[in-house]
Amino acid sequence: MVVLSFGLAFLSVLSSTVKASPVPSLETRQTITTLSASQISAFKPFAFFASAAYCDPSRTLKWDCGTNCDANSGFLPVASGGDGGSEQFWYVGYDPSLDTVVVAHQGTNTSSFLAELVDADFFLSSLDPSLFPGISSSIETHSGFADSQAKSAPDILNAVQGALTTHDTTHVTITGHSLGAALSLLDAVYLPLHLPESTTFKTVVYGLPRVGNQDFADYVDAHVTNLNHINNMKDPIPIVPGRSLGFHHPSGEVHIMENNQWVSCPGQDNTSDECIVGDVPNIFVGDEDNHDGPYDGVEMNSGC
Repeated sequence: MVVLSFGLAFLSVLSSTVKASPVPSLETRQTITTLSASQISAFKPFAFFASAAYCDPSRTLKWDCGTNCDANSGFLPVASGGDGGSEQFWYVGYDPSLDTVVVAHQGTNTSSFLAELVDADFFLSSLDPSLFPGISSSIETHSGFADSQAKSAPDILNAVQGALTTHDTTHVTITGHSLGAALSLLDAVYLPLHLPESTTFKTVVYGLPRVGNQDFADYVDAHVTNLNHINNMKDPIPIVPGRSLGFHHPSGEVHIMENNQWVSCPGQDNTSDECIVGDVPNIFVGDEDNHDGPYDGVEMNSGC
């Protein structure tokens, strides 16, 4: 945890050296809207799925992981993997009540030094063309996140292909928290390149750090459909790596404010004080305890 906190502090200092002005575009001037109770509750199954990804693969494969599994009791696991170190835990399965294949990635395991090193490796690099065919080399991502995603990508793709066929569905939902959110966003770019065009995607992630450069954020906005990245109160993780280092968030932010209102923040890195970038200008005004939640009552990395 010390390594992670030091890395976040270093990145925050770098990001604060250049204070970006609000982008004067129509998109960022759109009204910030408050989510209804029904809109908030619709996210809750995915919060439990994201939290379950912290559980050992042997348990998620049996769907016997305590509170998180009980919350989505009809889920049918297909595959799981990872070692919680160099390769984060992951699992794939099918939820009949939602009629979707679910892909979930474990977040940062603070007991694993290797996982912390993945977070500390924040240099931008082009995506592997063998995994991301046709993607421009100008689209760059956090090299540590990309290296970690590459380890599980082929196994996850194979499991998703099998689950789509077995359960006769065309829907895929991708979720994760923290580092798992970053891996999920990369999967949201990767999987559509290898699955039939008829496949539809939803991506719901929590505590997402910035994953790539401006070209990456623009690509996500243009090609990743139905994306929400949910930030809790004054969580400092979503403001790193800094924009001064060339990192940018895509659109789709939902921010849980201190009064527990959930708001939709239009545009990329919306600087309104109702959104995470404006509310948490640097990690020194952030609260790392907010990172694990609660997200509508769900605490990440608990209940296994």
